[in-house]
Amino acid sequence: MSTTSQKHKDFVSEPMGEKSVLALAGIGEALGKRLEEKDFDKAYVVLGQLLVLKKDEELFKEWLKDSCGANAKQQADCYGCLLEWCDSFL
Repeated sequence: MSTTSQKHKDFVSEPMGEKSVLALAGIGEALGKRLEEKDFDKAYVVLGQLLVLKKDEELFKEWLKDSCGANAKQQADCYGCLLEWCDSFL
């Protein structure tokens, strides 16, 4: 079982609402800025991308790498965070 960050725990513990993309596990200032420049400014917009990709892990990680330059750990953290949120709230 992999350990999850406090950021991850905080994110999955409540509805997403209008949270910034920076609230996502794995997304820090630099990646968040790149995502915001592509209009992925809110966590729910990134969630929408995950859902459009039918929660496919490889496609989502590839999209995250292409859109903001996320490395493998950042991709995995963000994917895991959103997937757990989906399991709790969808």
